[in-house]
Amino acid sequence: MKTAVCYYSRHHENTRKVLEAMRAEGEIDLIDVAAHQTVCLEEYDCIGFASGIYGFEFQKDVVAFAQQYLPAKKPVFFVYTYGGARGTGAKAVQEIAAAKNCPVLGEFSCKGYDTFGPFKLVGGIAKGHPNAQDLENARRFYREILEQNPHK
Repeated sequence: MKTAVCYYSRHHENTRKVLEAMRAEGEIDLIDVAAHQTVCLEEYDCIGFASGIYGFEFQKDVVAFAQQYLPAKKPVFFVYTYGGARGTGAKAVQEIAAAKNCPVLGEFSCKGYDTFGPFKLVGGIAKGHPNAQDLENARRFYREILEQNPHK
């Protein structure tokens, strides 16, 4: 199954680490939305959107990217990392997917090391995450998506 994951991962690259683990399970093209490139997602069987949680939400560039480039009726999934709280998680991209009649295949999230703002003063939170178990859980999540779509 040909998969694209459109993502934003900065600071400690938590989200990128999770995506690299998933990539070990199958053909995944990683598209960094911060590169501000024009893309054609129609050629993919499945599209993921991934981000750290910033201010309790998906990073705004990922949301804008989904709004602009997500084709209608394309299967999607969501991945995110968070330091303290999930916030609203993937809600903004879920709403875009629903408006475009895209079936949602699942959502994966895990803790990620966070030193943003006041967390820096205490040496950060969620130290050591994503850890080996988080990465194995991410691989399992993507394997399950592949199993749901064996014909692709």
